[in-house]
Amino acid sequence: MSSPAAAPPAPNNLKRIVAASLIGTTIEWYDFFLYGSAAALVFNQLFFPDSDPLVGTLLSFLTYAVGFAARPLGALVFGHYGDRLGRKRLLVLSLLMMGGATCAIGLLPTHATIGTAAPVLLTVLRLVQGFALGGEWGGAVLLVSEHGDVRRRGFWASWPQTGAPAGQLLATGVLSLLTAVLSDSAFDSWGWRIPFLLSGVLVMVGLWIRLSVDESPVFKQALAQAETRRAETRGAETRKAAAEELPLVSVLRHHWRDVLIAMGARMAENISYYVVTAFILVYATTSVGLSEQTALNAVLIASAVHFAVIPAWGALSDRIGRRPVYLLGAAGVGLWMFPFFALIDSGHFGGLLLAVTVGLVLHGAMYAPQAAFFSEMFATRMRYSGASIGAQFASVAAGAPAPLIATALLSEYDSSTPVSLYVIAAAVLTLIAVGVAKETRHRDLTEVMSSPGDGDMKEAEEGVSRTPEARTR
Repeated sequence: MSSPAAAPPAPNNLKRIVAASLIGTTIEWYDFFLYGSAAALVFNQLFFPDSDPLVGTLLSFLTYAVGFAARPLGALVFGHYGDRLGRKRLLVLSLLMMGGATCAIGLLPTHATIGTAAPVLLTVLRLVQGFALGGEWGGAVLLVSEHGDVRRRGFWASWPQTGAPAGQLLATGVLSLLTAVLSDSAFDSWGWRIPFLLSGVLVMVGLWIRLSVDESPVFKQALAQAETRRAETRGAETRKAAAEELPLVSVLRHHWRDVLIAMGARMAENISYYVVTAFILVYATTSVGLSEQTALNAVLIASAVHFAVIPAWGALSDRIGRRPVYLLGAAGVGLWMFPFFALIDSGHFGGLLLAVTVGLVLHGAMYAPQAAFFSEMFATRMRYSGASIGAQFASVAAGAPAPLIATALLSEYDSSTPVSLYVIAAAVLTLIAVGVAKETRHRDLTEVMSSPGDGDMKEAEEGVSRTPEARTR
């Protein structure tokens, strides 16, 4: 028999949990985006001075891409221990790792001081950042998803997703303020370090909030059930081995289809985001002739709208389902690409702002329900691993090369059409992946796998936990 479902947390407690996840993800995305901005502004001069300016910039962006490469490893390690030890412990560790690496970058000697060791250390710290971020996302959304009730899970779980636009706004805002009040020589000499060192203060705030929340009740219930099963099957070696199966192995055995669906679902979401927010800075300045500040202002304003609409899309997914909202976002992003570039080609700030804003609003339709959607795909004792692996492995194939591929297409064909087709192809992949997925809105995360047997054997093996109403259908 399944254990009784845990009672929903009190509203104030749930809000504190949401705040802990949101602040933590905002800080981690702040650190991640801050590095990208600094790579474009000063790292080519400070850490790769022996190269010509273009090569130095490419090398600094290469260290930026290294962070993406480390994210799948972080997903594997944090997912494994998050499913074994709990969500809260691993979230605290990821925050400390990210904040520590970011502060260390702010203290790092440059090439002029220690020579070639400087870019090597910079790359190592970037790897730590990517590793930590790879483990952050899954734990943050699961902590909220597993505390919330099924009726509003999409809304509450979407709040950690707002950490990405919030982090981008914070990182860009701090850098813009410093470049406005400091001279170029002062910023290049010491001013660039301030945003990185500021991360230490932010981490202390985030750590204080995260330590104040409780472990997921769903995870604690699943852990207790696992201990009970282990005690009951202690004399049967084969069943005992199955009960102690590694979370990663369980995911690949029972949830490989869900992992592939999650990866496919991220194609349009991830690629469109970096095309709309990163590649657009290149396209608007080089092909259209707009100033960097104009393009940056458009992205900043659109990011604020993005932050606001994500919870609204999450709430809509509670009413009509995760799949319809996700499919709407994927189809919308694909259809928007040609108008997107046409508006930018007008050369007016209003057209650029409308293009980026609508692009991010449609992106939010995928990004908002993603947290609940991925959480609901996997059983509790393998949920951290499954959601993290599906999300972070896709980021290497989608988000990491997206600006590079878009820039290469623009350079080769001198046209935005191939870039539009690139995003449309990603949208088609996402439409297929989400189209073959099952709707998860009615799944009850508190009803985790019980001892397999009788008619529930197949459902338990697949890790599918549904509401009693859904299981009777």
